Amino acid sequence: MKRLFVIILLIFTFLQTDAQSYGYIYPKREVRAVWLTTIGGLDWPHGYAQSVSSIQKQQDDLKKLLDLYQRAGINTILLQTRIRGTVIYPSQYEPWDGCLSGIHGKSPNYDALQFAIDETHKRGMELHAWVVTIPVGKWNALGCRRLRSRYPSLIRRIGEEGFMNPENPQTAQYLANICKEITDNYDIDGIHLDYIRYPETWDIKVSRSKGREYITNIVREIHDQVKAEKPWVKMSCSPIGKHDDLSRYWSYGWNAYTRVCQDAQGWLHNGLMDELFPMMYFKGDQFFPFAIDWAEQRHGKIVAPGLGIYFMAATEKNWKIDTIVQEMHVLRQYSLGHAYFRGRFFTDNTKGIYTFASEQFDKYPALVPAMTWEHSVPPMAPTKIYLNQTTSTLHWSGAINTGHSPYLLYNVYASRTYPVDINEARNLIAQRVQKPYIRLVNTKDFYYAVTAMDRYGNESEATQYGTQTGTTVTKAHATLLTCNGYCLQIPQIMLQGDTQYFTIETLTGTVVATFRQHGNSIDVSRIANGIYTLRTLNRKGISHRLGYFVVKRRP
Repeated sequence: MKRLFVIILLIFTFLQTDAQSYGYIYPKREVRAVWLTTIGGLDWPHGYAQSVSSIQKQQDDLKKLLDLYQRAGINTILLQTRIRGTVIYPSQYEPWDGCLSGIHGKSPNYDALQFAIDETHKRGMELHAWVVTIPVGKWNALGCRRLRSRYPSLIRRIGEEGFMNPENPQTAQYLANICKEITDNYDIDGIHLDYIRYPETWDIKVSRSKGREYITNIVREIHDQVKAEKPWVKMSCSPIGKHDDLSRYWSYGWNAYTRVCQDAQGWLHNGLMDELFPMMYFKGDQFFPFAIDWAEQRHGKIVAPGLGIYFMAATEKNWKIDTIVQEMHVLRQYSLGHAYFRGRFFTDNTKGIYTFASEQFDKYPALVPAMTWEHSVPPMAPTKIYLNQTTSTLHWSGAINTGHSPYLLYNVYASRTYPVDINEARNLIAQRVQKPYIRLVNTKDFYYAVTAMDRYGNESEATQYGTQTGTTVTKAHATLLTCNGYCLQIPQIMLQGDTQYFTIETLTGTVVATFRQHGNSIDVSRIANGIYTLRTLNRKGISHRLGYFVVKRRP
């Protein structure tokens, strides 16, 4: 009853409150995504690449869209990469889609996926390759026709459309090969599976439990291929927006679990998915209770429900913007992200949604939540930071990667108070910076902080930099101590007269060893390989951190 009361109270409150009266809480970490649809050029491209000038125009159009997304706080781009048995990159498995060149099977003479990744990363956003899985388009279209020719028993016809058979083991292997090809060849941040379910028009002759097993097997095969190569790449999908009927709210027969054998909540629980983007293109009691259900069943992972902003168009259902605004506030209250479907309705500012997002709801940027279930040890912070006053460029160095991430990214914070509070979203001025420097617009009376971040999203402590009346103060929070894997050396300057013990901790704070202070070296030959913190403990029980060290011995 308590849960029902909360739901009813929420719905009543949000339906009765004018959007202008909302207070805003800006989380530091939150997924804010947009589906960038390429099929038929619905969101992009707006013209065909058939000459040098038209290629440039196509690329410029994408850059303009990405600029708009960045200004509106978007941090995740879901780019439609496999469309209907066709793709937007050079593939050994499938032909080019015609959305780029205007002719199916013809190259646009540049790699659109690589271009999109580069431009997205320049703007501090993630790019997830959106892969349409089961549908392969019209029966006689190029993608479907090629697949039927190569795998005659794999494709099933329903009306005028072709679909890969989820009950054929070859489907799982083929789709996994597609996703592996993308993962191996591109620096993507995620693989996003669309339509990973039975088509609603499919006559499912097996039991629903067996059907879920078939779909789950496809997800598992893709997951295993992707994660084996790059475990930091997020696995996500866009399930039907209502997982199943709830005890007090009916899905009216349209749900993921029972209707189309899509066990998305189970995939979160068993680790096959890192993130979900449920297609919640509903309102009222078909939205709020089911959104809360996703929040309650997220199993510590990421959920960012998709919002049907296209329904605000006059040619669709002509929803008022308040419908979407109310939904966004409830999602944030439950620490859920949000995703817009589709991109063009967002950048066209349908009913003022772009203005609302960029100037109010997502006024300040946010980092994507860290994948702590995959890897939770943060990198070490930069040890040096300085400001070149002539060029207004902030530089830093010395950060150390502590995991299996291929490289580090950097987040920059600024504030008029020192030290800069990096937990305050308003202070984040640049995220996922690829190089160890950044040009600043205005450096007067500002303090700065820089953190290192790995590809899993784990963020280091901050290294602070302050300027005031022409003086500079640099404060580094990470000192790397010398260790050959067997003996840890402690600089004499760090030894304090009242030090009684040294303690060695993991980066998550677990004490693994304690030594009485004796000289300036410690035997660490019995400590496992890893990265540790060295702390002192004096007679009064006061502890100080001396720095970090790495134990690395060859087997």
